Amino acid sequence: MTDVAAMEASLAAVADASIDIRHALFERFFAAYPERRASFIVVDASSRRMTDETLQMMFGLAKGEGWVWPLVAELVHTHRTYGPLPIAEYDAFIDMTVVELGIAAGRVWSGDCAAAWQHRADELKAMIRRARAEW
Repeated sequence: MTDVAAMEASLAAVADASIDIRHALFERFFAAYPERRASFIVVDASSRRMTDETLQMMFGLAKGEGWVWPLVAELVHTHRTYGPLPIAEYDAFIDMTVVELGIAAGRVWSGDCAAAWQHRADELKAMIRRARAEW
């Protein structure tokens, strides 16, 4: 099974189970970074967008999509308005997204699937570093 197929299967499993990972993801994130909660005016709206964008960017990287880099660069620039965000927070959010996706995917989550998502998570984290360096 290719990375794209494994990743797609995990997304389908989560959708089939009607699990919205953003709730657990943001609980985990705010538990780790409680001071960050104040940065979110409407957590419901932000959590939807951030979760969807993070998953879409990682899946886009697996598919070799050219739109990922411009989106990453734009988001990093936009996030500058929230003040200096430590790179560790970006890393943690991305890694937490993979963890919560794995929990929600259940039995579909295999070693290959986890490796595919983590590889793309690492690529995304590298892109964020590149975008920050270029701004």
